[in-house]
Amino acid sequence: MLNFFLLQVQIGAEGELADTLDQAAAGPAHETLTIWSLALKGGLVMIPLAILSIVAIYIFIERYMAISRASDEETNFMNNIRDFIHDGRIDSAKSLCRNNESPIARMIAKGIVRIGRPLGDINAAIENVGKLEVAKLEKNIAVLATVAGAAPMLGFLGTVIGMVRAFYNMSMAGNNIDISLLAGGIYEAMITTITGLTVGIIGYICYNILVARIEKVVFMLEARATEFMDLLHEPAS
Repeated sequence: MLNFFLLQVQIGAEGELADTLDQAAAGPAHETLTIWSLALKGGLVMIPLAILSIVAIYIFIERYMAISRASDEETNFMNNIRDFIHDGRIDSAKSLCRNNESPIARMIAKGIVRIGRPLGDINAAIENVGKLEVAKLEKNIAVLATVAGAAPMLGFLGTVIGMVRAFYNMSMAGNNIDISLLAGGIYEAMITTITGLTVGIIGYICYNILVARIEKVVFMLEARATEFMDLLHEPAS
């Protein structure tokens, strides 16, 4: 009877040991990671990073559409201007420019108004209008560049804050140090770093896309300005 009892105890202990090993092998329950949970874990630094990301997206979309409209050129616009000027129909050329909302039309309109003055004055007037049009296209581009540079620095700031919090919690724990105290701070630090770098990379790419498109518009303005000045040198037919 005693042997039977000892056998039952041994079987029960082995069953409990097996359950413990199974739980250890399965590991702790994993928390599902979502964007919202990551944002909450990141701390207060995530707020300015979120604001910067919204600002970057807004500026990129708004400037991209504005630059796309500025790069649209009416077909045969310069040919019509040439025909009007050669025929002496200056008012028709001015009207054509007024009905066109492109930077090219505004630049050429300034040159048409100056017809009759020295060519140097006409060229200077066209260049000034061209510079103003380019400045309009570059509106808020500097802000996008600032976002690209500031976001990674904010991310690194969050990293430092997270590490300071982790070591502070460890120092306050004394001899009761738990790995979760260190892991929580490092978790926060890594989230802010990833977010800052992501926002910075996106801002940098958007900035370079807009700069490249503005340069194309600048080349187009320069080409049309040169074409208009050559037009003034052409003899009337």
